[in-house]
Amino acid sequence: MVRIFGFLLVALMGLSACEAPTPQLGTDGKPLPTVYRIRAGDEAKIQFRMLDSVNSLRQAAGLAPVAYDSLLNAAAATHARDMSIQNRPWHFGSDGSSPIDRVRRVGYTGDLVGENISETYETELETLAAWMDQADTRRVILSGDARKMGFAWTQEANGKLWWALVMGS
Repeated sequence: MVRIFGFLLVALMGLSACEAPTPQLGTDGKPLPTVYRIRAGDEAKIQFRMLDSVNSLRQAAGLAPVAYDSLLNAAAATHARDMSIQNRPWHFGSDGSSPIDRVRRVGYTGDLVGENISETYETELETLAAWMDQADTRRVILSGDARKMGFAWTQEANGKLWWALVMGS
């Protein structure tokens, strides 16, 4: 009996030493993001999780779903890599290309609806939520003209992610 109590006492002391980590807070009082590491082989899961999430938002807004387009994916991937190389999130490529130029270069024949970009350490769904919080990026996701979507990213060694979402008609 003494052994059982001794074991329980040691276990209780061990558990009491465990404490949930306190998140670091930014100047706005919100928790700072933690590094989201994308593992090899997760690409398809992430892309379809984003597609499902975008289509859920579109359905809730009474809009038709979008489908993945390999050409728009290529344009998004090209720009995500280029933003990482430039080390700045903006809509122009290092060669001066615009989103319209990039979708044309990959052979996409539809119209560009819009491009959303992000530089972050957060997940794709946290990034989508941030895009939905801003009127201009929300407008791209919920455009009634959108029928196709491309989504890609580049992750740097330090964990920084460069996301690019491209919508086309």
